[in-house]
Amino acid sequence: MYYEEGATMEAISSRLRTSRSTVSRLLAHARDRGLVTISLYPPRLSPAVLEAEIRERFGVCANVVQVNPAASERERMNLVAQVAAKRVEKITRPQTVVGVAWGTTMAAVARQLTPKPPSGIKVVQLNGAVNTAGGGMGHASAVLSQFGRALEAEVHHFVVPAFFDHVNTREWLWRERSTLRVLELQAEASLAIFGAGTFSAGVPSQVYSSGYLESSDIARLREQGVVGDVCTRFLREDGSWQDIEMNRRCSGPSPADLAQIPRRLLVVSGIDKAAALRAALHAGTATDLVVDDATAQEMLARCGAEAGR
Repeated sequence: MYYEEGATMEAISSRLRTSRSTVSRLLAHARDRGLVTISLYPPRLSPAVLEAEIRERFGVCANVVQVNPAASERERMNLVAQVAAKRVEKITRPQTVVGVAWGTTMAAVARQLTPKPPSGIKVVQLNGAVNTAGGGMGHASAVLSQFGRALEAEVHHFVVPAFFDHVNTREWLWRERSTLRVLELQAEASLAIFGAGTFSAGVPSQVYSSGYLESSDIARLREQGVVGDVCTRFLREDGSWQDIEMNRRCSGPSPADLAQIPRRLLVVSGIDKAAALRAALHAGTATDLVVDDATAQEMLARCGAEAGR
């Protein structure tokens, strides 16, 4: 009654037919026993202030999710996914094409979506998912199918490797009519939904934990200053990506390709992804962002540290 309903101690004592001092003593007991915890957020750490700073710095409409610092990384991701799912439901329009990437965060968002009545939506996979072990499509297909069921949408899979062994193989496959059909549908998208991956995170990124990259690939990417990826396109923290060799062999859209899509929702949780988030924002990949408060704070702190050098 006190913390959730905002009732005064006098009102509570009247309802419980007890004294005000008893109510006060019970409230103190609840705090002492840890039944009630209170978190203080200085103004500079409040979600509203973080959202405003992200908007001013990157021109992105941000929704910063306040999460208990004691929450596990999985709990943090699920809270962010809940908010992101509501944003997806709000900004998805009938008779449009929605581009969706696969990954751990996208799977969490898909699980939180509420089914909608049919409205002529098409969902298209943004990046290939086949890996060298011949797997990967199962995860991607599950994520896309869940988006499709929730949005009552027609789903179009992109059955190509996440990364090609040879640049010319990718170039030749991009000429095939079956591939062109999906690429053309991607180009029609008015909304894209994706996460950001990184080498190590509390909840592992699918690209780095499921057999897509050899240890030599990761070593080479680190040598080139890569901090993470968006749609399996690798990025440095300053947002540069054009001269990273492996990007020539990936199937996902580049930041330049994504920029052609009017609305682009980036979903990120976990402080380990702060550098990847900063890279994604510098690269101009997003118009909208859903992120937890700790990651937003760490990302902005990295921006401030860079500015101070």
